[in-house]
Amino acid sequence: MTTPPLSAGIAGIGFWARGLPSWQDACAYLADGTRPAGAPRRPSPQLLAPNERRRAPDTVAVALEVALAACDAAGRDPATLSSVFASTHGDLDITDYMCGILASQPRSLSPTRFHNSVHNAAAGYWTIGAGAMAPATAISAYDASFAQGLLEALAQLATGTEAVLLVACDGEASGPLAQVSPSEGLLGAALLLVRDPASGMPRVRVGMEELSAGDVSLDGPLSLLLSGNAMAPLLPLFEALALRRTHAMLGAGNGQALRIAIAHE
Repeated sequence: MTTPPLSAGIAGIGFWARGLPSWQDACAYLADGTRPAGAPRRPSPQLLAPNERRRAPDTVAVALEVALAACDAAGRDPATLSSVFASTHGDLDITDYMCGILASQPRSLSPTRFHNSVHNAAAGYWTIGAGAMAPATAISAYDASFAQGLLEALAQLATGTEAVLLVACDGEASGPLAQVSPSEGLLGAALLLVRDPASGMPRVRVGMEELSAGDVSLDGPLSLLLSGNAMAPLLPLFEALALRRTHAMLGAGNGQALRIAIAHE
């Protein structure tokens, strides 16, 4: 069974991983294997005031870093954009902390970590930092979180929204949760999707179909380098965009896949 395709233009891209702190660095790595020297271990999102920047968890920092990079690349005002934020289970390390501390020493719970434990923490920091009053959505769908976030963003475009910012990120997992959702390192990526593409923009058409064995390939250079992160399933699309390939497949959960046709101008 297939569904009618959804489409969008990609006006801006943001990317951050440890060792590849920008989309340009990711493209260079795909082109010739080079990585920048002295890359930071953690983003420093300029959207936040210095105190908030220090207090924000790594997942929030990387989400805001790539979100702002995508907006800057597109020349769009972040305050005007609807947004969709995707993660496997929110901040995996903080989720493990919350479960452990509530079971053992609930009176010792950190107010700051509690504040950052909600699933839409990154979306909240973004809307406050950017002054965005447009709707913000937070999505979790295990290893199909990015694919489901992409579907949500495309559905918003199809129902009248002019532009949607899609942001995905995951960080380290720890404790028992790491056995359910293994994740290491820090990875974030963002796409600024528009309903009416301008000349020269990459364009995507996305349809859903039944997933067959071998449909989704995770053997590209970025996928191999960053395979330990829970958000690695997004990487085939970003590899295809960087290498100007014409299609990509993403697992969408429940035996389904997104078939993405890409037009480059």
